[in-house]
This record gives sequence, structure tokens and C-alpha cells, in this order.
Amino acid sequence: MGARTDRGSGSANPGALPTRRRFLQGLGLLGSVGVPFGSIAATALETVDTSEGVTFAAGPRPLVRYPGKRPLIRVSTRPPHLETPFGVFNEGPITANDAFFVRYHLANIPLSIDTDTYRVAVKGLVKTPLSLSLQELKRLADPVEVVAVNQCSGNSRGFSSPRVFGSQLANGAMGNARWLGVPLHKVLEKAGVAPGAREVTFNGLDTPVLPTTPDFRKALQIEHALSPEPLLAWSMNGQDIPFLNGYPLKLVVPGYFGTYWVKHVTEIEVIDHTFEGHDAFFMTTGYRLPDNECNCVAPGTAPETTRPITTLAVRSFLTSVRNGDVLKAGVDVELKGIAFDGGAGIKSVEVSLDGGRSWRPAKLGRDLGRFSFQEWRLPARFEHRGPAVLQVRATNRKGDVQPEQAVWNPGGYRRHVIESTNVTIS
Repeated sequence: MGARTDRGSGSANPGALPTRRRFLQGLGLLGSVGVPFGSIAATALETVDTSEGVTFAAGPRPLVRYPGKRPLIRVSTRPPHLETPFGVFNEGPITANDAFFVRYHLANIPLSIDTDTYRVAVKGLVKTPLSLSLQELKRLADPVEVVAVNQCSGNSRGFSSPRVFGSQLANGAMGNARWLGVPLHKVLEKAGVAPGAREVTFNGLDTPVLPTTPDFRKALQIEHALSPEPLLAWSMNGQDIPFLNGYPLKLVVPGYFGTYWVKHVTEIEVIDHTFEGHDAFFMTTGYRLPDNECNCVAPGTAPETTRPITTLAVRSFLTSVRNGDVLKAGVDVELKGIAFDGGAGIKSVEVSLDGGRSWRPAKLGRDLGRFSFQEWRLPARFEHRGPAVLQVRATNRKGDVQPEQAVWNPGGYRRHVIESTNVTIS
């Protein structure tokens, strides 16, 4: 099993300080002996408007610098929760490692991992339990690369009306990367899945502070776990996965929301039942949607039945123009943005320059795969001065199209309404 450090209640652990220092010094971020990881990360670098149209009760969200990251938007410090500034998504379809959002659920995150002693246990309903080193995993099968979007289930939650409980996120809790690793099914086949297997559970090195807090564990149906898509990835955009994104091994579940993308994977267990109990909180209680076609209920009400959130909905954004921008009349401008879905692939993107009264087809960019961001572009010219509302909508290859009106659920999950950008033509 992997080495865990600083697993106590949050007080200083003198025995862990040398390990912590090695990690932080290696990243050039340690200013004095024993400076806690969280206090370094919480230092605001500059005061800018990071609201993206959301009014946050706690006030402005500063940009902060964490190890291995460029300045990102601080959502919370303990556990680390960082949102990508939306302008990053105009840089291209691949999100840079240092700009990728960060989401932890538990405050005891690893500060150092020794890859020489790191192991992944494969156990439960298998014929041969395994304890695999990182090198053994890499040699187990030919590596596979997939370009896939990792999006937080609560991305854009801050736009819910009425407001809902949870991190008040704008649109930056998502990213798209090239993931390289071994297919999960190859690991399960090496262990030999025994008859009667129903689900596969996953756990990582982040742990609760209090024993009453459930661990962060997720589960996949056995059929999904044995399919070609899920990976145990060690590489992101041609480099080791950043520490804060799951180094040295991350479960990548293309097409599924980020809640399933377990970081610092150390345990895989095959079970013969539906995952339940204290440590199944994030499957049985958290991350659930109303169990109906729209995944919605009337605002302020509770659903009668729920189901776990799973696949991404079709979604699109305008990235080259921001809310409040001023554009010149009579001047050619190229609008561009991104679209994605849960794996059917994007069929078309349309753009409206007049608040949805008329739509123009955009030109799609290079196809990086059905789980990836799909770039789009549209040349445009505005002839009339005054306010204008720009909108973008995507349709996937199954015929799913973004809705005109946002739906509501108590978790603020799976927002995919047609987004509007208000500009002025001068």
C-alpha cells in the first residue's frame, strides 16, 4: 500500500515535516521550516474579478498558487478546491496541467508519496489478489491514451436559482487532457474476476480527519469496469499526473463526471453486492440526481427517488468573448469555443448573435475523440450598435441538444443549459 502522511486531526506532525519539506522544497515553494501546505496555498496573489457573474456570499474569490499550479481560483483551502479561470479554455482544446482544476473531498491529503513503496491492492471477489507496484502496472499491458473531459458534478452550481448548498462554482471546474495508462479491465483480468461479481470499488490516499467522516470511495458496475473505457492513468498530457490531480495513479472514467475519477488510487475491490454502508456515502447519499428524465424537481422541493450521477450531458461554451465585453460594429471577428458530451460525440454547434432568434452553424475543429472537448469557430460581423446576447448550443450524435431553460435539482448538478453572453456593440 502507498505511504500516507499527516493523517491526524490536522495538528502538526513533527515526524512528517521532513517528508513535507522535501515535497514543497522540490517545487520551490517552501519559505520556512514547517510551513503547512494549506497556508501556502491560501496566499492570494492578486485581486481580480473571478466571479464570472456569480455573487458569492463569502465575497471575492482570490487567485492563489498551489504547488505545481499557475494561479487558480480558490474555492476552499482545506481540503484544496481550486477552479480554473475561464479564460484558460480559450487557449486550446487541451487544458494545461498547471491550469487544471483541483477537487478534494477529504482534508487529509497526501503530501508525499514514495513510488518505490507505493502499491495498488486488487482484492475481493478475485481469483488471485494482487499488490502491484507502479512499474508492474505499467508493464501489465500496452498503455492506452484517451483524450477526455474531467468535469466536476457541481460545475456551474453557483448559477442555480434558487441557490443550493455546496461549493458555489462558476464554469471552471472542468478540463480536458490526454490520459495515458493501463485499461482497468486488464488489471481485473490479471486478478481474475470470480463469478458473482457485481461492482468494483476504488479508494485512494486521501483520508478523513474524523472517524465519523466517511472515506471517499466510488463504485462502478462490473460491466462498466470490464469495458474498454476506464483507465488507471499515470500520465497527463505527456507528463506525470500532477500531485494535486492524483499522482501517481488516477482512475480515469471517460464520459463520467469527475466524482468517479479517484485520485492516488491504492485499492480496487470487487464485490458481489451494491456498494453500501458508511464509506459508500458518496454513492448512496452524495452525488445523486432526481430519478426522472430531466434529473430535476420544482425549485425548493426534494425528489421522491434518486440515482447516482453518471454521464456528462451535452454542453458548449463561448470562450473568445466574455460577459460584458465590448465588440466593434462593422468589424469581422472570429468567435470560438468548446463543446463536449458524455461520449456520443459532438455532431454540430450553432451560434446565435441575437439572443436565440436565429442560429448559424459553426465550423468544428479537429476531432480529438468522442470524450474530448470539440473546438468550434464562427466568423461574425455585428452591423448594429447596442446590447447583444450571444448564445451557443451543441447537439451530439445521439440527437441530444442543450435545453433553453435551466432545470433545478437540490445538488446543483449537471447544468447544461444554453449559455448566454451579454456584450455591447459599439
